[in-house]
Amino acid sequence: MKILNLNSLFVKLGTVAASLALLVTYLNVNATCISFIHQPELPEGAKDLRRF
Repeated sequence: MKILNLNSLFVKLGTVAASLALLVTYLNVNATCISFIHQPELPEGAKDLRRF
């Protein structure tokens, strides 16, 4: 019974982590850094999330 509860907990935590990663990537794609020296490279798949 405890194994089932741990599995469902890991599934829920994985879902939250994936949603948070997508949100952070979406916000990062549409923003630029103030300092032009430190503009991190974005993954290829992140270009689909751009608003323009």
